[in-house]
Amino acid sequence: MIEISQLHKQYGPVQALRGIDLTVKEGERFGLIGPDGAGKTTLIRILATLLLADKGSASVAGWDVVRDFRTIRKHLGYMPGTFSLYQDLSIEENLRLFATIFGTRLEDNYNLIEGIYSQIEPFKHRRAGALSGGMKQKLALSCALIHRPRVLLLDEPTTGVDAVSRREFWDMLDALKAEGITVFVSTPYMDEAARCERVALIQEGTILQVDSPAAIKASFPFDLLAIRGADTYQLLQDLRTFPFAHRVFPFGESIHLTDRRNTAFPAEVADFLTARGHQQVEIERTGATIEDAFMELMGNMQSAVSPSTPSRS
Repeated sequence: MIEISQLHKQYGPVQALRGIDLTVKEGERFGLIGPDGAGKTTLIRILATLLLADKGSASVAGWDVVRDFRTIRKHLGYMPGTFSLYQDLSIEENLRLFATIFGTRLEDNYNLIEGIYSQIEPFKHRRAGALSGGMKQKLALSCALIHRPRVLLLDEPTTGVDAVSRREFWDMLDALKAEGITVFVSTPYMDEAARCERVALIQEGTILQVDSPAAIKASFPFDLLAIRGADTYQLLQDLRTFPFAHRVFPFGESIHLTDRRNTAFPAEVADFLTARGHQQVEIERTGATIEDAFMELMGNMQSAVSPSTPSRS
């Protein structure tokens, strides 16, 4: 449904995309996961026919994004990262406007958006500019779906909304699976990767890995320790001086450490910390997350660019 080959894009001295290759299957929920500035928005705007690549090619539903852009737009739903609907129109007015633009009616495809729109329909006469973040999100998704697109492009749709609205949004995307709509979604939140069937990890315009979330976590090559203590900052600084530390970085309320010998020894780490005055430190082995895998891949990429750079994060 989406095919991308050797896509490059540069803004002055900044290389936003560096030879991207991706294939997204029909009906798949595919996640593009990476931090701000990784190239996610640039890639989605090229697929949405809003931006031209410098080199390479891309197609959506078999149509070339440059040659067939008019046709693609008829079959594409696009939700940009910032709320871009008409602030002075009501919920219902925005939705009917988008339906009219695509030559359909709200009533024709109401069954597709009912699960989403029904949550904001009681406020259908409220101006879009007066909505909460979660309600704006639901309205934007409804407008992107009102013409029953074949492909839905979502650019960081949950950024800036609360945790409950984030979870509700992904529940709504789950419901679209039965409709056969291909969903291509970008997000900086690593935990949202688990809601996708496959993900591409992207950093500095380069794809680091493409696979299912489970396979990415299973490919993590190290024993992983989660370490907690009273003084988290000092704990982090001291762990970075551990002789066998491979990567050390904060993870929620704990610190994740991998040992460059591949196998980590909790007792050895505990003795090291005790010698530096840390008391009541908790150390346990834990399973790798998508974020752990991303940090490892990113560290490897940085080491390849600057071999003299220490591997500790």
